Amino acid sequence: MKEESCLVIGGGLAGAEAAYQIAKRGIPVTVYEMKPTVYSPAHSNQNLAEIVCSNSLKSNLVTNACGLLKEELRLLGSLLLKIADETAVPAGQALAVDRESFSQKVTEMLEKEPNITIVRKEITEIPKDAVVILATGPLTSPKLAENIKELLGDNELYFYDAAAPIIEKETIDFSIAFYGDRYGKGEAAYINLPMNQEEYENFVTELVNAEVVTLHDFEKREIFEGCMPIEIMAKRGIDTLRFGPLKPVGFTDPRTGKRPYAIVQLRQDNSAGNLYNMVGFQTNLKYGEQKRVFSMLPGLKNAEFIKYGVMHRNTYIQSPNHLNAGYQLKKNPNIFFAGQITGVEGYVESISSGLVAGINAVNVYQGKDIITFPKETMIGSLADYISTPKETFAPMNANFGILPVPEEKIRDKKKKNEMLAKRSLEVLKNVEKEG
Repeated sequence: MKEESCLVIGGGLAGAEAAYQIAKRGIPVTVYEMKPTVYSPAHSNQNLAEIVCSNSLKSNLVTNACGLLKEELRLLGSLLLKIADETAVPAGQALAVDRESFSQKVTEMLEKEPNITIVRKEITEIPKDAVVILATGPLTSPKLAENIKELLGDNELYFYDAAAPIIEKETIDFSIAFYGDRYGKGEAAYINLPMNQEEYENFVTELVNAEVVTLHDFEKREIFEGCMPIEIMAKRGIDTLRFGPLKPVGFTDPRTGKRPYAIVQLRQDNSAGNLYNMVGFQTNLKYGEQKRVFSMLPGLKNAEFIKYGVMHRNTYIQSPNHLNAGYQLKKNPNIFFAGQITGVEGYVESISSGLVAGINAVNVYQGKDIITFPKETMIGSLADYISTPKETFAPMNANFGILPVPEEKIRDKKKKNEMLAKRSLEVLKNVEKEG
């Protein structure tokens, strides 16, 4: 027998938005939040939608990818974006919030919503016979994480996010870079950046001396050899990288006809072929340092990094294997995932996933088909990214690189972003009109 209400497990940004979207459509929803009974290592107050790190929700400009995503969410009636606007503090063109006021107001709004029941209790098993949204975040409690692992049949969840930077292909200098696979095997799927000895040694020198992000104590314990940051590898010796991820064997530099001293490989990251990730470049460098040091690499002088490398504690599922673009579990259509556990990265991105999962949970509860948002929208492109099979999967934030490439070639970045934003909002407004 089906539960009389939808269930949301986790009262963070994604869970709070999902619950609101369900409730405002007239469906009762029970939200399970483990605070204050149990706290994760990163959380400290009892309120829902607690913002842990920066209070910035990034740019408000629609020519910025996260700004466009916020505008889409406003159009669709996001509660959390409304409260973020109401609790904003001065931050120029960005949207920053008073963290305490924001989470307190979200909690108050959900507590007084008649269709929402909030239960302060840790859930260790996924409820059966219910339409449920799992929005337990990047620090999902160990017992529930084990239950999720059993549900998905994966050997492991990703308990440590070690992602390499991702680059926009059109900003790579192909007078230096070239396509090719090692020893000429395969289908030339990689873009290769050849280096001479001087370039390599200068790069390694800057890499080992670059500033890194300070990890939490609970994160430091979880570093393991398979996710070794490239800057740590480089500190083991000047030649470590060129006998590891930068080994040049099997390649010939077209410019010289000789084997390079070292080589960096970029691997296609999306089906459109306009994004490439840096193979073996998982890193804990600060973002500004990544831009400075990695731009030293031949062919990347003017590269646009649409996502920087990260290395921190982060539980997320292999979403492309398990979810569709409605954040619905393929093997069990009554179960949805939302938030950073799906592989969306960032506050606003989590809200977006919660909104989509909430809308679709209502549809399943009512026996209707789920909604898939168009890929031309930032909401839809994020959902498409985390649900499309790929060789390697790492969390992704909102960026223009994941939107479908426009037919019209526009060189000016600002004008291109303006066009993509206009297209996105027009498409979304048409979706609203169609119901």
